Amino acid sequence: MKLVEGRVTITDVNDFVARLGSIGDEFDCAVQAFDADYVAGREHLQSAVNHANRSFERGENVAHDRSVEILLYAAGRRQINQALTMGVSEGEQRVVVVVDGEQERPATDAVSELLTPAETLGTATRDSVFEFFDISEREAATTTVDLSDLVCERVALLEVEK
Repeated sequence: MKLVEGRVTITDVNDFVARLGSIGDEFDCAVQAFDADYVAGREHLQSAVNHANRSFERGENVAHDRSVEILLYAAGRRQINQALTMGVSEGEQRVVVVVDGEQERPATDAVSELLTPAETLGTATRDSVFEFFDISEREAATTTVDLSDLVCERVALLEVEK
């Protein structure tokens, strides 16, 4: 898995997602963009990729497309319409794009051309992550793990909920 971080102004979400899909098709990779405000770290996205790949290997995937399956796991949700909140939207935003597959390097280069380089991983606020993943202060206080670990737990729980 490779990550591409940056800023982008999206005027048409469908067009932007289609461009990412074309890059994925060309280089035989899953390519999925995330709003950086909801990404709890590299481990969060790596966990989602690992779970999505395993679900395809086992024939237990919910989505037909591996990129969408990665989104579902990263969001910790089975419903695509609920998971889309974690994806990109219209306007200017900070994004993290996952590239996973056979030809990651050229795919990553192609995705980079769509973004203005910027560090975006690790810029999510605690409040936005807590709200999106429904993590309470009480829950956080009962453990010594960090925010990324709490979110990875949500990702793993999706496997149990199938």
